[in-house]
Amino acid sequence: MTVQSEKKWKGLWQHYGRHLLAVFVAVLLVHDMFGTHGFLAMHRKQQELQKAKIELERLNTENSALEGEVKDLNTDPQTIEKIAREELGQARPGEVIIKLPAVSNESGPAAKLQ
Repeated sequence: MTVQSEKKWKGLWQHYGRHLLAVFVAVLLVHDMFGTHGFLAMHRKQQELQKAKIELERLNTENSALEGEVKDLNTDPQTIEKIAREELGQARPGEVIIKLPAVSNESGPAAKLQ
């Protein structure tokens, strides 16, 4: 390289160097903020992780309750009798089951007569 071409490059670098550096830094900042692994993507992933933790805790609580129900169904005769009476409509020998009709809201036939 000649001395004149070196001066030319040095002059260009002095004139445009700061601008190029500023553009480069701006591109890096935009990439760090909006890129695939940037700040906003990381924030979204953290929110998803928090939602998943809450859902996991809810499911663990529900699982514990269901395990308790299974244990009661396997060992507690009163629980079995309660289910037989309420859900299956069964009764002990000598008992009579009387089922009353469900009370309807005011939109039923009695409400039309008023």
